[in-house]
Amino acid sequence: MRIGMDAMGGDHAPQEIIQGVRSGLAYLSDGDGVVLFGPKERVEAECRAAGLADPRVSIEDCPQVIEMGESPVDALRHKRKSSIVQMAIAAGKGELDAVISAGNTGAFAAACQLKVGAVAGVSRPGIAVLLPTFHGPVVVCDVGANTTPKPHHLHEYSRICGCYARLILGVADPRVGLISIGEEEGKGNPLVKEAGALIKHDPAVRFVGNLEGRDIFCGACDIAICDGFVGNVILKLTEGLAEGIFKTIVHEIKEESQELLTRFEPIVARIWKRHDFAEYGGAPLLGLNSVAIICHGRSDRRAIGNAVRVAAEQVRRDLNATIVRELGRRHEDAA
Repeated sequence: MRIGMDAMGGDHAPQEIIQGVRSGLAYLSDGDGVVLFGPKERVEAECRAAGLADPRVSIEDCPQVIEMGESPVDALRHKRKSSIVQMAIAAGKGELDAVISAGNTGAFAAACQLKVGAVAGVSRPGIAVLLPTFHGPVVVCDVGANTTPKPHHLHEYSRICGCYARLILGVADPRVGLISIGEEEGKGNPLVKEAGALIKHDPAVRFVGNLEGRDIFCGACDIAICDGFVGNVILKLTEGLAEGIFKTIVHEIKEESQELLTRFEPIVARIWKRHDFAEYGGAPLLGLNSVAIICHGRSDRRAIGNAVRVAAEQVRRDLNATIVRELGRRHEDAA
């Protein structure tokens, strides 16, 4: 397999990206490879500094860089030689099996949709994240790819996330819920009501009805569906809340006694590891003709290394082909 990596994406690029690729090679076989997309001279210099001289790593020269704050539309129009655009083009041609970026999420998602394209049966790919909970991980989709979806887009998310949960998470019959402002069927805006009706009448989806935000963490579902605006707010709020709670716990234990802190540090570390975004590598943009992993802008070498691991796993398990087969089969069953 060949994995494309945006060497210039993220707050710590290119140093942490290169170091992450170096560690991520451990998850690849001898016949696999990673293609670094970015300004060749700078990327080569960073590889030398990192001691990365593996024959499985190559560099594709891309003189332009899309910055984090740029408008995705403007960036794709004016920076066609950027790492994000060139990587998406290569994936669209079948030259790459997976693409990874910690850069401008909007630009990366848009480039993938335009240049790679969606699989049959999917009209708008969605970003899915795994939120760790006491009852196990919950897939939340969409968290930012589509902030103004139509009801059938949310219905599609329920289907493709079902494939993802079964194949990657090993959940045999995933429960799907729709995020709303109340559990009652009549609650929510027109989007939620119409999407709920579509999902409810799909025999291939185990729909558990409307969910309130707190239900995500109470074991009420395996998959939570929402529009990209709501999903992004949920994601960022959860990240901030988890970080704040852990800092508060550590501070209070430390104030109590240093001995108590020493005793509790291993426990807190284990819990934090389950909630640390770096452990999950990144979020897949589901429904594309290529595996695409969107990493946090703050990703360090550990997060990037795990992103390589996640991408390789999805390629090996042939996730996209499974989604196509499942959607086709379920369409026939529904008919």
